[in-house]
Amino acid sequence: MSSNSIRILAGNSHPALARLIAKRLGTDLANVTVTKYSNQETAVTIGESVRDEDVYIVQSGCGEINDHLMELLIMINACKTASARRITAVLPCFPYARQDKKDKSRAPISAKLVANMLSVAGADHVITMDLHASQIQGFFDCPVDNLYGEPSVLRYIRENVPDWKNAIIVSPDAGGAKRATSIADHLDLDFALIHKERKKANEVSRMVLVGDVKDKVAILVDDMADTCGTLGLAAKTLMDNGASAVYAIVIHGVLSGKALDVINNSMLTRVVVTNTIPHAEKKKKCPKLDTIDTHKVHAVV
Repeated sequence: MSSNSIRILAGNSHPALARLIAKRLGTDLANVTVTKYSNQETAVTIGESVRDEDVYIVQSGCGEINDHLMELLIMINACKTASARRITAVLPCFPYARQDKKDKSRAPISAKLVANMLSVAGADHVITMDLHASQIQGFFDCPVDNLYGEPSVLRYIRENVPDWKNAIIVSPDAGGAKRATSIADHLDLDFALIHKERKKANEVSRMVLVGDVKDKVAILVDDMADTCGTLGLAAKTLMDNGASAVYAIVIHGVLSGKALDVINNSMLTRVVVTNTIPHAEKKKKCPKLDTIDTHKVHAVV
């Protein structure tokens, strides 16, 4: 007879976070084996019964994103066909979140496609953190919990940024202004904005600062850092305008390509990311990296 308890399954994208969530909830990860055939097909084996159980599958959109997304879809479908009562996909970093609108002719809205695939696979509920655009929640017909890293960011600033009361919160682009102003209001600090012009995706050509950062600690806040070109140029712009130090706090630290070299060679004092994406190995190569732990936020939902 089923105990109607929960089962937490982990894919290969971020097992460390899944273990922390399971430990917080006082349970163990369910026995799941995810392998690949020689032709690179993904094979999933659920090693214990999930019949009439609440199943939570933790899989972040990072690393080999396409493989990890396919893993998640197969795991959801495997649990559905094994008669799980309710299946929740926990995606700390939502894959393809930046492709959330048709910004040019014939461009796909890939975030909507991912939402459709999760629903068709059998997901009854989705939990994610700091979506690149909140309207992605509307792509789903099932409930979506969009968790916020802001409380953890506020705590980090108060506890780890020296002289934070003499700081100014800076958004590296107009799109992040709402996020930055919210943090500035909570800390009773001033706010500044950087306007950036791009030649092409992932490449910023020019930056213009709007606001006064002279003799202040500048704290850049953003939802995602990929190649870190924006952060590197933003730090230089802020220092050129008289900032005493520059911190960057980002929810999703993708840190792809030459990101670590950019950070190491930049004027950034510290780059702080959450553990929605694993970066333990990257911290060994980049002493400026620091981590905000978010497993408690995911565990309480």
